[in-house]
Amino acid sequence: MSKAQIPFNDEIYCSFCGRSAKEVSSLIEGPNRVYICDICVHNSQEILKKKSGFETTLFNDGGKLPKPSEMKSELDKYVIGQEYSKKALSVAVYNHYKRILSDDSKGELDDVEIEKSNILLVGPTGTGKTLLARTLARILKVPFAIADATTITEAGYVGDDVETVLLQLLQKTDYNIEKAQNGIIYIDELDKIARKSESRSITRDVSGEGVQQALLKILEGTVAGVPPKGGRKHPEQNLVFINTANILFICGGAFEGLESIIAQRLRKSTIGFTADIEEAIISDFELLKKVEPDDLLKYGFIPELIGRLPVLVALEELDDDAMMSILTNPKNAIIKQYQKLFAMEDIELEFEEPALKAIVQKAKLRKTGARGLRSITEEIMLPIMYDLPDKNNILKCIITEAVVKSGSEPEYSPKAKVKTKSA
Repeated sequence: MSKAQIPFNDEIYCSFCGRSAKEVSSLIEGPNRVYICDICVHNSQEILKKKSGFETTLFNDGGKLPKPSEMKSELDKYVIGQEYSKKALSVAVYNHYKRILSDDSKGELDDVEIEKSNILLVGPTGTGKTLLARTLARILKVPFAIADATTITEAGYVGDDVETVLLQLLQKTDYNIEKAQNGIIYIDELDKIARKSESRSITRDVSGEGVQQALLKILEGTVAGVPPKGGRKHPEQNLVFINTANILFICGGAFEGLESIIAQRLRKSTIGFTADIEEAIISDFELLKKVEPDDLLKYGFIPELIGRLPVLVALEELDDDAMMSILTNPKNAIIKQYQKLFAMEDIELEFEEPALKAIVQKAKLRKTGARGLRSITEEIMLPIMYDLPDKNNILKCIITEAVVKSGSEPEYSPKAKVKTKSA
């Protein structure tokens, strides 16, 4: 008798493991009387999680967590300078993911629980705070999202809820909650949510201290309900719940004026002719490296938020050499990008060194860091690239110092004419 002739009330077996209906809780019937039991369904889910989940999609191609030195070597390819920041970030990120992967079986250290260490990046605008966080996520191959602290308000007021920072991470993973729970979120412009004044106001500080208080539980680790389509939460809405305990939060901000607060703390009062005079600290970077929680408290942050950002990393302002390197050296250097665009037109693009130095000097006057380099280069190249497709027989375009300073025409080298033999 063939299987098709077996009566339905006969003994039914799982087509995968062979267990009978009496040995399992339930059997699911497919086409052609193929069955699968609840045990095989559970085992299949575990296999799929291992293939598409945390173990194999994070870190490098082998799924192995890179060492801090390996992370820094990769950061060097994209981020110029900032040696101290790259080392500090590499160690902090390494410890964070080592904590997630730990097996919690270390003998006498079984009772020791490693807490999450979120990171605060402090430095002038255009020094690479966002680039550092984004590049780290790319190196580790973890989900990464950028949120803006200035758009968030306290719950119940016009603006975004704090949970929207989690929504972007969820969307990056196509709503795969397991992947999202092991990602990195960069919160930019954190300095803009500082308390507006030292004294308590009769009106609520809904975009300052209110946001700081709302961020506390998410930074520390909580199960947060996120509206899957964004917007405000309301009682009848279906929410997606995300555990933030293993999400690494990297916060950044320019913190204008923080240097003066640090300098005031370091400036000790001296009385008398024989008193030692403290050596003057000239560099803002050296001041920022000495930042302490009390300085952030005076800047306008509540103690609870400062405690949830234990790793403080200062970034130094870019000097002329660093700006020159940013223009030409990294994999995604601005000049290399334009050279590729010109190569698509079969034209070689060359920047003379005095022209590059002139771009750097212009950018320093704008005081916007590496962002100034791109905006100035865009202004220089706009009229040239507008006319470029209309020009024929151009082999090479040379950008001179006069092009940068006064908007002169670049130097063009024509293609050599091919001589044809007369009949």
